[in-house]
Amino acid sequence: MTRAPVRLAIRDWDFLTPIVVGDVRSSDFEVVIERLDALLADPAGHPDCDGAEVSFSRYARERAEGTGRLIGLPLFLMRAFRHRCIIAAKASRITRLADLAGKTIGLEGWPDSGHIWTRALLRREGVGIGDARWRIGRLTDRDPVRKHEGDFGWPGRVEALRSGQSTTSLLDAGEIDAVFAPFMPPGFHDAGSRLRALLPDYRAAEVAYFRDVGYVPGIHVLALKPEVVAAHPGLPAALSELIDESTRIWMAKRLKYAETTPWMIDEFARCARDLPAGWDRNGFAANEAMIDDFAAELFAQRLTARRLSPRELFPLAG
Repeated sequence: MTRAPVRLAIRDWDFLTPIVVGDVRSSDFEVVIERLDALLADPAGHPDCDGAEVSFSRYARERAEGTGRLIGLPLFLMRAFRHRCIIAAKASRITRLADLAGKTIGLEGWPDSGHIWTRALLRREGVGIGDARWRIGRLTDRDPVRKHEGDFGWPGRVEALRSGQSTTSLLDAGEIDAVFAPFMPPGFHDAGSRLRALLPDYRAAEVAYFRDVGYVPGIHVLALKPEVVAAHPGLPAALSELIDESTRIWMAKRLKYAETTPWMIDEFARCARDLPAGWDRNGFAANEAMIDDFAAELFAQRLTARRLSPRELFPLAG
């Protein structure tokens, strides 16, 4: 039987390796993954893909505006705690999220999914958006300049950096107190780095956060073009099974071949101790609480005009 071809544009996540090399296959679909360094600017208009990895925030905001041209699946290709993403100068005395009240914070993109979750962390500690000053710009002097428009509904609080500036250079100069960094800047982990994680023990904070909310925040989702779903109604379920199986096989191999880094085996033990089995489970039911919290943050942070329901975001949910 001929399998229907499906082309997905996705970042080069390691857990998809079994699909890429052909160890995991669907009986109904021939899934081909185009590996990306960065998310597509316009996945709905991309002629060479049927679906893509997309920003959870961008997808949700387009759904709220009624302009969404993709149908999202509750398959969270990227999840990440955000406590680790707040950095400060090594000489800084700030060691708590609550210490950021009245301070100046730098970040790359105001509506980025990860930054939405990070601002939510501050709000949990009593630091609302109006309690800090926000400066938007590139992370390092080597990064490209992104275009930023407006104050996102927070006049006098959110401003773009001047041309040529970067948040880490201003952090180093003492003009910014903390930076939200989705990926650590080059040299951050070096012994001589002048930067550090703001929280001395961010792992403990993340474990406590998980025990409180019950999830690791979703950052990116898989979304399909509506015409593809209409032509292949069984595709969403097939992709869910395929990605879950690929992840299961890859994680088993990571455990077996843990010597790729010296202490990876210890990390597996710590994860098993700190997180329950299935913490990264996909699907609507397993993630409904997290989806609802994200929709609440979009509304509270003035990124959507109304609070969306989880089923509005994922209309194919059973």
